Amino acid sequence: MKLYDDLVWRGLIKDFSSPDLIEKLNNEKLTFYIGTDPTADSLHLGHLSSFLISKRLKDAGHNPILLIGGGTGLIGDPRPTTERDMQIKDEIFKNAESLKKQVEKLFGFKVVNNYDWIKEISAIDFLRDYGKYFNVNYMINKDIIRRRLDSGITYCELSYMILQSLDFLNLYKKEGCTLQVAGSDQWGNITSGIDLIRKKTGKEVYGFTMPLVVDKFGNKFGKSEGNALWLDRNKTSPYEIYQYLVNSDDEKVIEYLKIFTFLTHEEINSLEESTKKEPEKRLAQKTLAYEVVKFVHGEEEAEKAIKISESLFTGNIKELTDNEIEIAFKGVPTFTTNKDTIINIMVNNNIAASKREAREFLSNNAITLDGETINDENFLIDNNKNYHIIKRGKKKYYLIKMN
Repeated sequence: MKLYDDLVWRGLIKDFSSPDLIEKLNNEKLTFYIGTDPTADSLHLGHLSSFLISKRLKDAGHNPILLIGGGTGLIGDPRPTTERDMQIKDEIFKNAESLKKQVEKLFGFKVVNNYDWIKEISAIDFLRDYGKYFNVNYMINKDIIRRRLDSGITYCELSYMILQSLDFLNLYKKEGCTLQVAGSDQWGNITSGIDLIRKKTGKEVYGFTMPLVVDKFGNKFGKSEGNALWLDRNKTSPYEIYQYLVNSDDEKVIEYLKIFTFLTHEEINSLEESTKKEPEKRLAQKTLAYEVVKFVHGEEEAEKAIKISESLFTGNIKELTDNEIEIAFKGVPTFTTNKDTIINIMVNNNIAASKREAREFLSNNAITLDGETINDENFLIDNNKNYHIIKRGKKKYYLIKMN
């Protein structure tokens, strides 16, 4: 199957600037770029789909460039509702350097920073050399801009489109870049860049976008309880990413497998059949979670995530190391204690409101310690290991750190 057909099958193409691009994707070697503004010091799971498209193009012989918007990040891409808060310059520069290292390590892309050329342009040159090529009526008809007209949009935000178009022009001149790839919310900026290059040079360049990835409720993919799932393991553990993905809905998981993995069509079709015939096995979800964690963090971390997940599912917590316990129970109520009886530890740390309630929990088999049911109120929890896990009922976990 040709590259373009594979991208279509995977649902990775939404907008397309020209039919000529099909032939070029399939049979030529294009230099293309994908951009991101350094609003944080790490990519998150929501970014991954666009970057994986870029890797697919790279694997097919095309030449990728990652553009980090050190300049555009100081302005901020217009949002559909209100203006973004201005970012501190030093923070933007620090984030840009972190993203550069992350992308070079994870994807091996060449990285450039648009601050390097934007900073050299004077206000007069900006207006004369670039601004005169943009018709205001054309600009305000772009979707994001049009949606802001009633509430108001500043000239600063409006200028973002020009700056991003300038990026495409600069990479076309210096790197021979003839293609921009992005999420569908960037379509207006891409077509503006294509128009600028045509007006300035008379040459044709191209762009395509992919649909934004969302969950079944229409929320952005890669958000967990309002927080982004970061690709930096120090911000989000591989296990947290695994858990997010392994809980994907049946109706979305095949779509995610097509977007986020490099599995073959046959492998994905087989997983789709499994989801239909034996959904209780959740084979597609487990495969998705494993493949993504393996790609981002390596096979060892993916295997560790499986071990933690299965240990929690079976209640066999004793198999987990101290490090794995810290990872698995991040965010649960945690307390530090000396060696003591289980009933005292429960009462002293609000696992039970009183000794009477604690005894009821224990007698009703509602308390487990490291996966084993405890009935004896005088059972001694000692410090022969650094961590213990008390589970109350089906879902209440408590992490005990021993002095």
